[in-house]
Amino acid sequence: MKGIKIVFATLMLAFAGLSQAVEVTPVKPQSDATEQAAASAADRINLNTADASQLQELKGVGPKTAESIIQWRDANGPFTSVDQLLAIKGIGEKTLAKMQSQLTVQ
Repeated sequence: MKGIKIVFATLMLAFAGLSQAVEVTPVKPQSDATEQAAASAADRINLNTADASQLQELKGVGPKTAESIIQWRDANGPFTSVDQLLAIKGIGEKTLAKMQSQLTVQ
């Protein structure tokens, strides 16, 4: 019985020493959701300020479609939603889906 107590006490001291030797370093998050959203929005093309050449960088947008987007914006005012591009001839659901992640309205 005495031997078990000695082994137990030795193990307890060993674990106590290990817990003091381990240094805990707090992990800083890479970035919060707000910073990611801001960075993501900065990389997107703003439908309300983009010129024809910027719009042509979008998948599925050529010179005619870019001009149509600008004409729609001039006639109707600023875009309030990316989904309003569906009103542009040549932009359907599939085309919009391809470019939606590249766009913003501000």
